[in-house]
Amino acid sequence: MKQGSSLRLGACGIAPLALLGGCVTVNAPDKPIVINLNISITQEVVYRLDNKAKAIIQDNPGIF
Repeated sequence: MKQGSSLRLGACGIAPLALLGGCVTVNAPDKPIVINLNISITQEVVYRLDNKAKAIIQDNPGIF
């Protein structure tokens, strides 16, 4: 008998909480959403030439 009455009391305690859960509404904002992306991209290119390539470029400056 005790198990049945405790089950009934538990159900009576949970039912009102479920009814008071409420409703969630989502509305669109009045103003547009603005996202500022301040991105700075820096690229550094490092190159090395061997002595033979340097000599060819110096002898023929019009190659490039």
